[in-house]
Amino acid sequence: MKAVVLDTDDQFHLADLPEPVPGPGEVAIAVAFAGIQYGDVLVRGGHFPLPRPFVPGFEAAGRVIAVGDGVDPGRIGQQVTALTSGGAYAEVVLAPDVLAFEAAGLDPRTAAGFGWITPTAYDLVNTVARVRSGESVLIHAAAGGVGSLAVQFAKAAGAGTTVGVVGNAGQTGYAAGFGFDRVLVSEEFPDALDDQRFDVILDPIGGPARLANLERLAPHGRLAVYGNIATFEPVQVSANDLLMDGKSLLTYNSNLLSQTHPERLADSARQALRLVVDGQVSIDITAEYEAADLDTAVQRLADGAVHGKSVLRIA
Repeated sequence: MKAVVLDTDDQFHLADLPEPVPGPGEVAIAVAFAGIQYGDVLVRGGHFPLPRPFVPGFEAAGRVIAVGDGVDPGRIGQQVTALTSGGAYAEVVLAPDVLAFEAAGLDPRTAAGFGWITPTAYDLVNTVARVRSGESVLIHAAAGGVGSLAVQFAKAAGAGTTVGVVGNAGQTGYAAGFGFDRVLVSEEFPDALDDQRFDVILDPIGGPARLANLERLAPHGRLAVYGNIATFEPVQVSANDLLMDGKSLLTYNSNLLSQTHPERLADSARQALRLVVDGQVSIDITAEYEAADLDTAVQRLADGAVHGKSVLRIA
């Protein structure tokens, strides 16, 4: 089969590889489209200790063509969207049965865009920060895949005021289209907010922005951390200071959750998928690439030049 391989030179190369065979609890999927995500940037940068050469790609949409032991043979032929630990940038990928979701109501392109971002956005709003009716929400990286979905899930949960923060002025109009009441450019944060405080803040940024976010929490506010786009340098936080105002700093790691409690991630993914299929939440595919152009796609993501969701056409 044809596959994209990340080699020791930190470059993506097309290669011919044997087609994988599903093991116990796995399904094999003939991939139509694969989602491109920030994990690809991290893998290329060496932040995950994965042996190379390695077939990346963590989000796949296509048709189940084989199943391993313990999996219902009736799944063969199903159109699915799947979360994987790698291998989606290939004509066939293996995925855990529990993380391969029937997606008959979505076209394969949108199903690939569903990926990790949709259950992540759903969980950040509903199971981590637990947004309540009328609460104010601030969302960083508001023009990105998670940010553009999170505001929709927040509105569905009854959020009051929602404010987004984007990387540059060219992204403000795009983010506003998803329902934000106000959108700021990162250089304006936090000064443009005056004394405004928030019940919930979603933070994939890290560094000084993380400390500024803590300062912007209202009493009993929740800061949900799920990435470090700006820097991996640690941030020191005083638990005593948090306690005085009843503030909470919470973290979310969907990759870890898929390993420790995959059924929890699966439950959130199914609930999020239902909202997408029903049209209550929209996944915006803004770019489609061929396999030979994956280097360009990942670099644009690393440079912050992407809004919405990008996908890779496989078949």
